[in-house]
Amino acid sequence: MKLLRFISLLILTVTASFGAEPPRSTSSSSILPAQFSGWQISGTAQTSKDPAIADSANAALLKEYGFTDFESGTYTRDDGRKLTLKLARFADASGAYGAFTYYKMPQMIKESIPDQGASLNERVLFYRGNILVDAVFEKLTAMSAAELRDLSQALPLPVGNTRNLPALPAYLPKLGYVKNTAKYVIGPVGLEKISSPLPQQLVDFTKGAEVALGTYETSDGHATLILISYPTPQIAAEHLRQIDAARQPNPTQPAGSPAALNIGPVFDKRTGPMLVVATGAISQAEAQSLLSAVNYEADVTWNENTYSGKKNNLANLLLNVFLLCAILIAFSAVAGLAFGGIRIFFNRILPESLLHREKDEDFISLKLSDGQVEAAASKVSPSIKAG
Repeated sequence: MKLLRFISLLILTVTASFGAEPPRSTSSSSILPAQFSGWQISGTAQTSKDPAIADSANAALLKEYGFTDFESGTYTRDDGRKLTLKLARFADASGAYGAFTYYKMPQMIKESIPDQGASLNERVLFYRGNILVDAVFEKLTAMSAAELRDLSQALPLPVGNTRNLPALPAYLPKLGYVKNTAKYVIGPVGLEKISSPLPQQLVDFTKGAEVALGTYETSDGHATLILISYPTPQIAAEHLRQIDAARQPNPTQPAGSPAALNIGPVFDKRTGPMLVVATGAISQAEAQSLLSAVNYEADVTWNENTYSGKKNNLANLLLNVFLLCAILIAFSAVAGLAFGGIRIFFNRILPESLLHREKDEDFISLKLSDGQVEAAASKVSPSIKAG
């Protein structure tokens, strides 16, 4: 009995050890993996949901981008090198992308790390899905970028629409663009942080505005191109009128009002629900060329079930109908040939008596003599007269 209990306990222990997943990180809610590409985490990762712990100087900006939690940890290798990782997670990929554009500096070099990466000396900045990663190596090697690519593959990805990146920055023209100057802003804090020529009163984030900004080289110096996206063309047209009014301030307007702000020379236009504003050291001809390079294209997304599977595909249904008709026609032809062929076969090899079939008569004959015919006629004639 004791032996049976021991064997049962041993079986349960082995089953549990094989069925359990290996620990992925130092804690169950941790984003950082316990190891990757030869790097081992040292100690316990620091976690927090306070944006001030992630960056005290930009806590309000992180919160505006949808900051959810922060994690940091130190990694070591067998050769004694160290790596410090800081991860900030946001509600969606747009927040991570916006924070990446804010922290990215013009002097950084582009790195091939998903989803986008940039580096400066020992510091590498990249984002993956809704997670922004700030990595600082004690010493860079030729394999550092490859190691961070492995790390990016180990990070969890958001689900559904939260993984979608904003479409607005893609409208920034490539010609004349100064690298690493694109910024993506979704609130007044970010607009102030990037020193936008347009104040937030004219942008009005309460109407659901998004802003993408980039710097461009011109013959006169540097110019700034600002793209502002609104939910509808009507809202965009209303704010375009406000910006045009700000270009010619009215002395009767009180100081500090949006219409009284002096924002310098401005060239603007509306395309769909999007405003395009060019300002800075730029001539009118170059400004018009820059504005004409931005044109809104409606992207319609059909997110309902299109029933394109084999079961609900109309073309597949019609194909099956034609196939069924062909099968029925072939079956009928084979059955008709078989039935007729069998009858002909039996008619030729079997005698008529065996088939119980008599010869067909040409016509029916009564076989009456001439006298009988005359008698029958004489019987019929009186009856006709009487009638």
